[in-house]
Amino acid sequence: MSKYMTRQRKVLLSYLSGHADELLSAQEIADALGPEAMSLSAVYRNLSELEGEGKLRRASKGNQREIYYQYIDAESCKGALHLSCKKCGKTFHMEPEAACQLLDAVARMEGFAVDKSDTVLYGVCGGCQEEKER
Repeated sequence: MSKYMTRQRKVLLSYLSGHADELLSAQEIADALGPEAMSLSAVYRNLSELEGEGKLRRASKGNQREIYYQYIDAESCKGALHLSCKKCGKTFHMEPEAACQLLDAVARMEGFAVDKSDTVLYGVCGGCQEEKER
C-alpha cells in the first residue's frame, strides 16, 4: 500500500527514477539531494518504506558491508532481468531476447520459473573487463 506523497518523498522518487540503473547508498542519495531537501535519517526512513512497498531492492557491491539501493519501480525496469557489475556497481538491463532465452532454458531444464522482477545476475561488465586487460 502506497504511503502519503510528501514533498520529500516526491523529491526522493524523482531522484531515484532518474538513477534507476544505479546502485546508490543512502549517504550518496542524501548528498545528492542536499540537506535542505532531505536529512539522512529521512532518506533512510523513506528508503525503508519504499523497499517495503516493493519499489526498491537492496544490494551490496562485492565484499563491501554498505547497503545499496536500486529503484525497480521505473517503467524501464519492469519486466527486465538485471545484470550488476561487482567491480563498478553499475546495473544493466539484460537484452530482452537474451533474458527470455535464459529464463526459458531454466524453466525447461530445471522446471523452475524465475521471478525476473527480483532477480539480479552478478558478474563483471565489459568495461571493467577491458580495464583489467590493459
